Amino acid sequence: MSKLVRFIKDESGATAIEYGLIAAATGLVLVAVLPAVSSALTTTFNSISAAM
Repeated sequence: MSKLVRFIKDESGATAIEYGLIAAATGLVLVAVLPAVSSALTTTFNSISAAM
């Protein structure tokens, strides 16, 4: 019975799950934002190149 109680109170795996969720959320944000940033950078570098 004491092993079961210890197992239920053990929260060591919760931190790993939280880090995994944070990494997944960061990845989704990057996938959503990078195409817009990429096109903006392309436009900026093209205008700089044309000005030279």
